[in-house]
Amino acid sequence: MYDFMNVDRAYGRAVKTYRPDVPADFNYAYDVIDRQGAGHDKTAILAVSADGQEIEEISYAQMAENSNRFANGLLTLGVVKGDFACLVVGRVPQWYDALFGCMKAGVISMPGTPLLTPKDITYRVNHSKATVVIVSPEHCDKVDDIRGECPTLKHFIVIGAAREGWISSHEMCTAASPTIKERVPVKSTDMMMAYFTSGTTAMPKMVPRDHAYGLAHAATALFWMDLQRDDIHWTLTDTGWAKAAWGMLFPQFLMGVTVVLYDGAGFDPELHLNLIKKLKVSTFCAPPTIYRLFAQIDLAAYDLSSVRRSLGAGEPLNPEVIRYWEKHTGTTIADGFGQTETINVIGNFPDQPVKHGSMGQTVPGFDMDVVDDNGEIVALGQIGHIAMRLTDPWPPGLFHGYYTGGELDTEQFRNGWYLTGDTATRDEDGYFWFVGRADDLISSAGYRISPFEVESALLEHPAVAESAVIGEADDVRGQIVVAYVILSGGNAPSDKLAEEIQEFCKANTAPYKYPRKLHFVAELPKTISGKIRRVELRGAC
Repeated sequence: MYDFMNVDRAYGRAVKTYRPDVPADFNYAYDVIDRQGAGHDKTAILAVSADGQEIEEISYAQMAENSNRFANGLLTLGVVKGDFACLVVGRVPQWYDALFGCMKAGVISMPGTPLLTPKDITYRVNHSKATVVIVSPEHCDKVDDIRGECPTLKHFIVIGAAREGWISSHEMCTAASPTIKERVPVKSTDMMMAYFTSGTTAMPKMVPRDHAYGLAHAATALFWMDLQRDDIHWTLTDTGWAKAAWGMLFPQFLMGVTVVLYDGAGFDPELHLNLIKKLKVSTFCAPPTIYRLFAQIDLAAYDLSSVRRSLGAGEPLNPEVIRYWEKHTGTTIADGFGQTETINVIGNFPDQPVKHGSMGQTVPGFDMDVVDDNGEIVALGQIGHIAMRLTDPWPPGLFHGYYTGGELDTEQFRNGWYLTGDTATRDEDGYFWFVGRADDLISSAGYRISPFEVESALLEHPAVAESAVIGEADDVRGQIVVAYVILSGGNAPSDKLAEEIQEFCKANTAPYKYPRKLHFVAELPKTISGKIRRVELRGAC
């Protein structure tokens, strides 16, 4: 029923013919995980220890049984369909047990990154009126500190061994049956899980995701990722980010591939590169920050020959980094665009030319364009909002509004479009070119300047490791371009270097775009999902 291997992936035909079929009754855990285990069982997860030495293989059938136990444990506790569960668990197999167990019990999980503070957890619990919290042992103290502030919480589950005041997931699942006698009925339109946006300008908004969302990610798997059943896939992401839904959850298991689950803290470039060889990783996805770090390493010293498909998402990737990775791996990093509120909706595809620096073209199944404030499509090459046309049936994987506890917040739906909040231009071949967040655009002396374009030019200078660009108020120009720069190793801040970088930027992009002010910094303010908080930099001006 959900075998996508025979779908025509040729882009020219798929944009005309691909339409996902979502049944009225659908539960991803039952209808994908259990079916894979019963019909196409194989290794689903390669759980890798922090030092890269220990590897545990977990099959689809094992995942199905483990999630049955977790679901039965929740139901035995008295948790009911529609309850919310705050889930803060790292990259360990039990994360899947809890996530799929919640799905089977009809419980709405809210994955959160281990970087959440007690205040963050309080906000999420109270916003949703969650009754359950499921955490790794290292987060128990955070929850204990805020129990009195979260009156709806009833059940406190810790992954692993027993702890005072907590229910051990190990004991709960050991005592539970490995089979489910009666499936909890859900509709494909029922809420399955919820993510919180990373909040670059305000408090995070809650994005409800229904059961159909998991199935909609078939488009992510088929066209952008180009997953095949025998792939070993590794996405570098935290379990609490919506990127995990893209990279280690829905597209991969729909296609029956094997997912790498690496339980390591921090980022060790050498270890990661060696693991690609050791695990025979064939499809690899990493955020731009990681590829930029790889670009500072001699990749010729590593065997990356197993990689056939390289992917990047989260923020657009600078052309210089793409060229370096391609030189040493033979693969072009295929940029993809989407949000917590969507699936992958713009991307670069295997049978289409890649234009370095472009986000790519519209994913089959969607109608994407660049529009003005009134919803009118702008001329080619002009800056406008990246927008998705609202269609009937509803675009696959698009949310219906932010959860408030009452009426959904639908502010982003205007004039027949969903406005992503990002801006871009579109060229004559249908390729999108990212400009920036709508509120990040710089208006200087009548010009509209993309922070990303200036950042890309800065990054091509050998002394620049990372940068962030904002606009600062100016009496004459309205705004001027200001850059915050982190230097690469072996370079020290100086007025001479600042002037050299400014001249370099002036020579590599339109002169009016160069940063008239340049600050050297040790770090840049970022959200917990790694996106630069330009709003914080603007506040410092």
